[in-house]
Order: sequence, then C-alpha cells, then structure tokens
Amino acid sequence: MFFAKLFSLMTTGAVLLLVLFTVTWLIQLKTKNAAIVDSVWALSFPLLAVIYFIKTESNPLRNGMLLIMVLVWGMRLASYLFVRTLHHPEDVRYTALREQWGSRQHWLMLRFFYFQAILALLLSFPFAVVMLNPSAEISLFEISGTGLWFIAVIGESIADTQLKKFKENPASKGKICQDGLWNYSRHPNYFFEWLVWVSYFIFAVGSPWGWISISSVILILFFLLKVTGIPYTEQQMLKSRGQVFVEYQKSTSAFIPLPKKKL
Repeated sequence: MFFAKLFSLMTTGAVLLLVLFTVTWLIQLKTKNAAIVDSVWALSFPLLAVIYFIKTESNPLRNGMLLIMVLVWGMRLASYLFVRTLHHPEDVRYTALREQWGSRQHWLMLRFFYFQAILALLLSFPFAVVMLNPSAEISLFEISGTGLWFIAVIGESIADTQLKKFKENPASKGKICQDGLWNYSRHPNYFFEWLVWVSYFIFAVGSPWGWISISSVILILFFLLKVTGIPYTEQQMLKSRGQVFVEYQKSTSAFIPLPKKKL
C-alpha cells in the first residue's frame, strides 16, 4: 500500500515537472537565455511539496512543517536565481553548451532540461516519504531536522547576501570575495545548500522508509563537489582571477567552513 501511494505521488510529480520544464524550454527559445532553468529547478521543489501535501491525508502538522520548510527555502533560492538571471546575460555554462551542440542545440537543451526534471524528482523523495507517514506523533528526528534547516537556510542566505554585496561594490573588480563566510569556505553557499538537504533527510528518517532519503544527500553532494557546482565555478574563477584565486584555493577550505590554512 505504501509503495503504491508513493508511486502515485511521484508519478504526479513527474507529470508536473514534464510540463514545467517543457514550458521553461519554450520560454528560453524566445529569450535566448537558458539560465532560467536554474530558478525553475529551485521552484520545482516547492511545487512538488505542494502537490504531495494536497494529495496526502496523513498528519497535517508534520506535513505542514515540511511544506513550510520547502516553500521558504525553495522560493528564496528561486527568486534569488531569477533576479540574477534577469539582470545578466546568459550564463557562460549555457553559451558554451550552445556552441558545443551547434545546430542540435535546441533538442539537446530540451534533453538537458528534462535531466534537471529527473534530478528534481529523485531529490523530492524525502518529501513524499514524510507526507505519507501515518504517525500522529512528531518525532525527535523531525524536530532535529527542523532545527538544522533553520541553521542551513540562514547560512545560505547570509552567504548569498555577502557575495551579492561584494559584486555590487566597484572596488571589488578583479578581487576574490573573502567577506564573512567566504573567508572560511570558497563555496559556503553550496555547503549550506547541501546542509538543507541533510536537514530534509534527518526529518524524513522519522518516517517509514525515510532512511532511503540518504540518497538525496549523496546525490546533491556528488553534483556540488564533482559536476556542476564547485568544479565549474572554480574553472571559471581560475580563468578570470588567475593567481589570485590560486592563492585563495591554497588558504581556504573548498566546501566546509574552516579556519584559513597558514601558508
């Protein structure tokens, strides 16, 4: 029964994402800016959480807690990314893909967008598991997950704000942001984003089959450390900042905020 309900939820989520990312692809055909998919990807999680909430009838307090957590985090991140996309030309990630794909760029971009949709669906597993939990009690796992979520969202917001202010300062041109959290980690925003997913996992552990949600933690960590997160960002920073960034790499932790190394 549980897996039948889980399959139903995830299938509904898949249909939603198929429509959402197809429309997003059509929009980027018009605007010539595929970076819009970044904000839509962040937005997909609140939408999935809302759908799962509507389609389930278990503990409204637990489900409401998780729904608010996903809405606050997802909407903040989506709006931050959307504003960034709105005021800047297409990210070099996507211009490079267009050049690489040539005449096939439109259909390959659609495939890329659908990959983002699949990733979002897989990551939403803890939301579905929690929403299906029939228990009337709020467990220590859910309380602990909520506490960690507060820390993670505040940390990610602070990191984003510090970087935004640094970039807006004309005196920062050609320099590396080492303000606040960026003095202890080269990517504090990524670290706290990962911590958000850890909080969802902890929250989900209190539900039947919730332990499988560790897959979301591992998946997002893999992409941040090995694929689209740190590797790409550092490659671009080395091109634009050169030796200045090399020195920053030597002295500052890549991911977890830690005291600077003495060189």
